[in-house]
Amino acid sequence: MLASLQDFIPAAQFPTRELPLFGCPIPAGFPSPADDHLDAPLDLTKHLFRHPASTFLARVSGDSMIGAGIHPGDLVAVDRALAPREGSIVVAVVEGEHTIKRLQLRGGQRWLVAENARYAPVAVDREVGLLVWGVVTHVIHALGNHQIAKL
Repeated sequence: MLASLQDFIPAAQFPTRELPLFGCPIPAGFPSPADDHLDAPLDLTKHLFRHPASTFLARVSGDSMIGAGIHPGDLVAVDRALAPREGSIVVAVVEGEHTIKRLQLRGGQRWLVAENARYAPVAVDREVGLLVWGVVTHVIHALGNHQIAKL
């Protein structure tokens, strides 16, 4: 579940701020000697939002998408200019309520599927009514509480 629609923040309203970018990728495998130079600054708004005028941030509540790496309190970037596809994680409006789920097609039927076994898939038909409000493109969360293993 997401915050109410008035809580969505349009990306086009974000101030532009360039941040320093380390000049070489950081390996997640074996350590390698570090390069001591910075690359050109990175504007996160340009990097994260392909369509800033139609992209919004929203805070997630609930745990139905934890299997997709989306946790309660995370921010999601939602692009309304993208067409949803099979397997897209979408913000949908079902019976007047916003929700975040994976869009799937099974046997000609559209489903909104949680990424948590505690929640049953929701079949979406004409009676239920589905409006896909946008496609989730990025998840922003702090590390710490979301770590899988503790050292």
